[in-house]
Amino acid sequence: MPDASGKPSTASAVAEIEAVIQTYFDGLHEGNVEKLAAAFHPVSHLYSEKDGGVADVPREAWFEMVRNRPSAASRGLRRDDRILMLDISGPETAFVKVACQIPPRYFTDYLVLNRTGEGWRIVSKVYRADHREG
Repeated sequence: MPDASGKPSTASAVAEIEAVIQTYFDGLHEGNVEKLAAAFHPVSHLYSEKDGGVADVPREAWFEMVRNRPSAASRGLRRDDRILMLDISGPETAFVKVACQIPPRYFTDYLVLNRTGEGWRIVSKVYRADHREG
């Protein structure tokens, strides 16, 4: 909802961003590429450390990986996902740090979002995973 200046209010931006993040969490847990596509902008990439360098995975390549693995939900894995930090630096840019899991992998994701004509979308994900057994 716009404020007196016609710009979206911070409260509405927070709610919109939280909704995108919830769609991401749901898509990740369910292995649902349609939900992930609603959260991630088509030009988005995922980055992680790999062998002392940086792995750069375009959205569509990640979607193929998601399509070809059993979902956490179908495996009956416990779900625990949450927003750890949300920072809005302006009406079109935000940063969200989240925790989520697909046991035995426990992720910390750093998500950068831009507000587009279609609303807030994740444009970049930098992540790391801890591997824990048991």
